[in-house]
Amino acid sequence: MIKAFEKDRMMQSGDAPAIGLSQKEQREIVEAYAKLLEAEAKLIGPSGKAEILPNNLYSFLLRLLADLRAGQSVTILESRHELTTAEAGKMLGVSRQYLVQLLERGEIPFHMTGTHRRVYVRDLLAYKASRDSSRRKTLDDLARREFAEGNYDKIPDDFHTGR
Repeated sequence: MIKAFEKDRMMQSGDAPAIGLSQKEQREIVEAYAKLLEAEAKLIGPSGKAEILPNNLYSFLLRLLADLRAGQSVTILESRHELTTAEAGKMLGVSRQYLVQLLERGEIPFHMTGTHRRVYVRDLLAYKASRDSSRRKTLDDLARREFAEGNYDKIPDDFHTGR
């Protein structure tokens, strides 16, 4: 039920004019709100069969739909999905040969399938996140140092190298 101070707060905030509700109407509103809070997302198939979706899956689907509506491409892979070195290199934006060097240095875990190297997508994405974080930190440090030295706002003279 709506308490007196909540009525006063609603009237003072100017959100909506106060309207008189009977006790029954107030109780119905509270019950409807409680049902909304307890509601579960459902996936309904063509046959009408409903499957309850966990909240995290529902949130994921909402983000997925938003990305698709925004015109972004979306790829969904299992974390245990295996990539060839060519596919992995393409995902990182590096050549296959450079990726093989990363694998051989032990920077990204891999396994052999016959004579071919394979990389799990989860390992590749972990490496990419670490690499991107390191790059951001380096750029932030560089910008801080340039700002501290008073060089941040200066425009470089690329045509005259100090002569």
